[in-house]
Order: sequence, then structure tokens, then C-alpha cells
Amino acid sequence: MNRRDAWKNIIGRRVAEARRRCNPLLTQDALSGRLARLGIQLDRAAVAKIENNHRHVFDYELKAISEALGVDPNWLLGDRKR
Repeated sequence: MNRRDAWKNIIGRRVAEARRRCNPLLTQDALSGRLARLGIQLDRAAVAKIENNHRHVFDYELKAISEALGVDPNWLLGDRKR
């Protein structure tokens, strides 16, 4: 695996990690609901596809996902700081 592949689609892994760290645990369906309240229509299946690297995330979705999860968008992109 080359360096580029190692960094490809890190967002999905980070979304899953942040969602699971929520207390209480935030389900994919609950994250979908939070996103809907922010004006982003992603159903549970779309969230699952993002987490499993089967769907890319648009910039406006990244902003909403970070807000819904309470994390910095840069962290979702691979920064070490949450």
C-alpha cells in the first residue's frame, strides 16, 4: 500500500470513531437525524457507506457531520487533535 492509499478515505474511520465515542452511544440512525436537523439528508445507509468507505463525503456534509458529532472538521480529515 502506498502513502496515498494509506490516507485515502480517513473520514469514514473518524466518523465511526467519533460516533461510537458519544455518550450515550450515537447510532447511525441518530446521526442521520442530527444531520437532518442541520439540513443534510443522509439516511442510515448513507452514514454506513461513509463509515465503510463506500461513499465519499462532500465538503458541506463534512461541516455538518463535524457539527453533529461535536468534533473539529480538521480532525475528521486526519489531524491528531480532536
